[in-house]
Amino acid sequence: MNHCLLEVEVLEAPQVRYTQDNQTPVAEMAVQIDGLRPDDPPGQLKVVGWGNLAQELQNRVQVGQRLMLEGRMRMNTVTRQDGVKEKRAEFTLARLHGMGPGATSSPAVNPAAATAPAPQRRAPAAAPPATPAPAAPAGAQPPTWNTSPLVPDLPDDDDIPF
Repeated sequence: MNHCLLEVEVLEAPQVRYTQDNQTPVAEMAVQIDGLRPDDPPGQLKVVGWGNLAQELQNRVQVGQRLMLEGRMRMNTVTRQDGVKEKRAEFTLARLHGMGPGATSSPAVNPAAATAPAPQRRAPAAAPPATPAPAAPAGAQPPTWNTSPLVPDLPDDDDIPF
């Protein structure tokens, strides 16, 4: 149930290495995520892509590029040079979506699925005719998102007995 979709800016070019056992390519890169509020600092995250996605990261991604990434988030425990253990988030890439004009998305390729024959699909039943959406009035403003906290600020003189 861990599925994330992130809009990021690439900070470091992808570095490709290969596993020892079967020489599977693995790409790692650093990205930056904008803060939720205007005054929040941006966050940094390590992104890992395996197999064909690693090759694609190396071929298509450049520093400064904005991307939409789809995948899973996990936490790694890392020991720093001073001996202190800290947790760092790592994003495992499943799909890479370009942003801007002419952008395409690239799903992960499962080698087993690539060799299996495609399942036969039945034609869908006739759908009812679609009703057109009502037109927006001229000069209408686009919707805005409320990014305020979900929990309101509580007064300091609350009457909770514990």
